[in-house]
Amino acid sequence: MTRSTQPTDRVSAQPRTSTLDRTTLMLLAETEYERFATMLAELSTDDWSRATDCPAWDVRAMAGHVLGMAQMAASVREMIRQQMATKKRGGVPIDALTAVQVEKNADLSPQQLIDQFRLIGPRAARARRRTPGLLRRRSMPDQQDVGGAAETWTFGFLIDTILTRDPWMHRIDISRATGHALRLTTDHDAVLVADVVHEWAARHGKPCRLHLRGVAGGSWAFGDGGPSLDLDAIDFCRTVSGRAPATALHASQVPF
Repeated sequence: MTRSTQPTDRVSAQPRTSTLDRTTLMLLAETEYERFATMLAELSTDDWSRATDCPAWDVRAMAGHVLGMAQMAASVREMIRQQMATKKRGGVPIDALTAVQVEKNADLSPQQLIDQFRLIGPRAARARRRTPGLLRRRSMPDQQDVGGAAETWTFGFLIDTILTRDPWMHRIDISRATGHALRLTTDHDAVLVADVVHEWAARHGKPCRLHLRGVAGGSWAFGDGGPSLDLDAIDFCRTVSGRAPATALHASQVPF
């Protein structure tokens, strides 16, 4: 059991920043890109057309989005191009951005998607690692919607944390869609999950005890008293991401 005092959510006072040390964050990024590429390479021909938990996307479209996000992270020029295309499209910014990414890679064959991700993933990890602190500390100009609430992020939270959580959650989506085993380890996935847990606890600010089962899980106590929750670690993350129905306490969403 990891004993934790109830954290204070910093969103109400200042833009959200990453909480893990940057060395850990960049190692997580590098590992997650590698694991996502490995999962794509293991898919069968039929797997690419299977429906996912994101209703608008099959596996192939989801892979195109994740590749597009990595392409954006790897190149300032590509980031600007995607931002301009997103503004031109209009609508909800994140929906417009992901649509731009899916369309960009729509003509790639599955093998080309795999090859491109193997090439771009390491480049994206390096580019993210080299992002200067001055930029990472700046607030993003547009507020982000998390569970219906608008909040401000630093660029560092996006670059160091969200851009790793995104392919991680989509790796889970593809595993669920295709039935392929999800590779989980304590030195990678459990670290990601623990970070999500602490952010979730800070967001709802209520005392509770949480036990998450599985390789990526653990046990935490936040404050004194409160309900006890016991569930699978991956199911917990799917729930707080908005992919599964939530109880009142679970309803505090965490961005991925």
